[in-house]
Amino acid sequence: MNWDALKSHHRARGACRILDLFQDQGRAADFSVRACDMLFDYSKTDIDVRARDLLVQLADASGLAERRAAMFCGQRINETEDRAVLHTALRNPDGDALVDGEPVAPGVRDTLDRMARFSDDLRIGRIRAPGGGRYSDVVNIGIGGSDLGPAMAVGALAPYTDRLRCHFVSNVDGAHIHDITRGLNPAATLVIVASKTFTTIETMTNAATARDWIAAKVGADLAGGHFVALSSSLTKTAQFGIDETRVFGFEDWVGGRYSMWGPIGLGLMLAIGAGNFRDFLAGAAAMDAHFCSAEGARNMPLMLALVGIWHNQICGHATRAVLPYDQRLARLPAYLQQLEMESNGKRVAMDGQDLPCHSGPVVWGEPGTNGQHAFYQLIHQGTRMVPCEFMVAREGHEPDLAHQHRLLVANCLAQSEALLRGRSLDQARERIAGRYDGDELERQARHRVFPGNRPSTTLVYPKLTPRMLGQIIALYEHRVFAEGVILGINSFDQWGVELGKELAVALAPLLTGEATAEAKDGSTRQLLDYLTSKD
Repeated sequence: MNWDALKSHHRARGACRILDLFQDQGRAADFSVRACDMLFDYSKTDIDVRARDLLVQLADASGLAERRAAMFCGQRINETEDRAVLHTALRNPDGDALVDGEPVAPGVRDTLDRMARFSDDLRIGRIRAPGGGRYSDVVNIGIGGSDLGPAMAVGALAPYTDRLRCHFVSNVDGAHIHDITRGLNPAATLVIVASKTFTTIETMTNAATARDWIAAKVGADLAGGHFVALSSSLTKTAQFGIDETRVFGFEDWVGGRYSMWGPIGLGLMLAIGAGNFRDFLAGAAAMDAHFCSAEGARNMPLMLALVGIWHNQICGHATRAVLPYDQRLARLPAYLQQLEMESNGKRVAMDGQDLPCHSGPVVWGEPGTNGQHAFYQLIHQGTRMVPCEFMVAREGHEPDLAHQHRLLVANCLAQSEALLRGRSLDQARERIAGRYDGDELERQARHRVFPGNRPSTTLVYPKLTPRMLGQIIALYEHRVFAEGVILGINSFDQWGVELGKELAVALAPLLTGEATAEAKDGSTRQLLDYLTSKD
């Protein structure tokens, strides 16, 4: 009923000029949320009071509050895999969540303390390479959630990194590990292998290559001492040559794309130190507390989710652009692609029935101001509507370059204003009236029209610190969760990644001639013929 009411309201209202909504002098304040020192402004959307009320009612009717409580207390809300979803427990070591009646906090604290001791010892040189020298570089080998989160966070928190240089390898393309290791000294490099099962084919292929690279320098007997495993399989890590004291495991209630709060974040901890890592966790925990306690339109993750629902499922906008005006968040759009599209890119509801509407949007983006000289042309004057999500810090980390930060902020605000206001045909004519006349004036003016009335939101935060990054990431995690509950889907499985992986394993022997391709379709046979041909 709430879906029907929202769609009816959208249709009945007809064309709505967002700028006209600002005749209400209090709109900006009313259509914003402040929480955890952040400001989320969604007033530059066409959501009005009635639409917002209906959206909040939709969330209430979906059982979001009950589902949220079930997640935080450790119930098995990942029903297709029969698992709890407790990444939030990793950032709340003193919490009271239970899984199968057992408290999880003691194990979380123990693992976090082990990670901190290892990080401190490595960073001060108490832990050294088997040859006796200090480690200078760390290479994290993982893929998906074992790579995107830590890689994004290390880049985001560059002002807090010291002592160790951290690098990330994910692609099974040999060019990736080759280019990352080319300038490194194997004898001074620590390799983190991140795979829960220690069977992920891309990760283990790269790990074997890294072991050969290190063994060629220090010898096979010492190579294992250069490795750390983030895995729950002590058997397989031992077979690889990694001492069990260098293995940091995590439970099946931690999903890959939600895992950087625990052992998967070891590379981040090594880069920024254990104290800063704990601040990172504390920031996420603060957003957790807000998400659990704030009501209705005062709940920032909920409103971020409801804006997304409005744009995608009600208005029919198929994509969402994430535009951080913060160079150090360059990898955030890629991280959010996985977080949102792997979580909510589903076609069936929890009961296995087809969804009655589209699920998650296509998420993409780049940092500003780079995007302004690339794809903003389509956003401003293209035929498709692309809701934009701007992000910007009030303060940068470079006080001697404050003038550049002011220019950055000015560009961010200017883009959202331009999307809102646009430029009319009359305004375009006026701008070029002295250069053209007659039909040519009309033709040239039409090229300079900006339709405007294009929706955007802006998230403003004081400064990109470890605590603030934790808050931002948790904000988006809860946004994805809320959208998933409202859509009635399971945001915590990812069966869509399985089929291609299975077929890749079957195709590998065809590339070496160990098997024939008779059962393959004509296109695949043709591609195999070309790729294996020596002509």
